[in-house]
Amino acid sequence: MEKCLSSHMWNNTMERGFDIMKILLLEDDIELCSSIQDELQKAGYIVDCCYDGETAMIHALNIEYCYDLAVVDRMLPIIDGMTIIKAMRRKGIAIPAIIITGMSELNDRIEGLDNGADDYLVKPFHIAELLARIRALTRRPAEIKQEMHICFSDLSFNQMERILSCGKNSLLLTAKESEVLSAFINHPQSLITREQLIYKIWGTDTDIVPGNVDNYISFLRKRLREIGSCCEIKTVYGSGYKLEGKNAGAFI
Repeated sequence: MEKCLSSHMWNNTMERGFDIMKILLLEDDIELCSSIQDELQKAGYIVDCCYDGETAMIHALNIEYCYDLAVVDRMLPIIDGMTIIKAMRRKGIAIPAIIITGMSELNDRIEGLDNGADDYLVKPFHIAELLARIRALTRRPAEIKQEMHICFSDLSFNQMERILSCGKNSLLLTAKESEVLSAFINHPQSLITREQLIYKIWGTDTDIVPGNVDNYISFLRKRLREIGSCCEIKTVYGSGYKLEGKNAGAFI
């Protein structure tokens, strides 16, 4: 079985307001997969890659990984991409899925769309077209996202009112604390770098330095202790931070 590789680089573009979008990329051609991954990362996405269908199936069906979209090669080894998408739909996982394939016949495209795919892109394709299709499939009004309660482990977070709760304990976060926490709680257990947080929250023209980000992490750690949460924002030395919790599963 091929090992699933994770990469969490950040560059210049945010696609979805305060949310860092996480993509599952399933492609057995390692060179092509790496090339697509690099371009998606440059566009500001978190990208996990899997090279075989068995590993991909585990990731696609496990809510722990909490993806926003899947890009799926139809002809994966061990378990093909179509089977993975059908399994996702049977389990009620409704994230958008884009099939990428060299199979260009009309019947192939119809079969892919009829079996749960949201879009179908024939190889070779230009990365700009893939990015446009991702944007089209994930475009949502920001106010809808902000109205939702986000839950992770023993935490419940009202993003609009900035209220963080654990059991019967609640507190009101500052605006910046809320923005930083939103980055973590929308993608728990994912590595988020200081550079990602700076760009996402303060923008490219800011004079803020990584040390200021560390201060906000310290504030949030204190907040988590105040409400008695089992969750922790852990430091990944030399890389960034992760939000982790016991018996964790993220859902909206």
